[in-house]
Amino acid sequence: MIYSVVQVIPYEDYTVYVYFEDGKIVCYDARPLLEKKAFEPLKNIDFFMNSCTILNDTLAWDVSGDRDESKCLDIDPETLYKLEQAVERIA
Repeated sequence: MIYSVVQVIPYEDYTVYVYFEDGKIVCYDARPLLEKKAFEPLKNIDFFMNSCTILNDTLAWDVSGDRDESKCLDIDPETLYKLEQAVERIA
């Protein structure tokens, strides 16, 4: 099954609310990624917040700034979909 992400909302605590086309909502905790060299750009909270987007039909961070799907940091949508259902966060 293909799980398409339709919306992502990042928060300054390094969580991202991920909305799927079937209505499921999950909260992804990106803090463990900060320890991995490949995800080092995420340590900059401005980058984390401003480059968070949807690329490759999943949660991603646009590294190049030109929406190049080959130059992004993305999370496997199946990994996201397996997370526990979350209640929508009110800002």
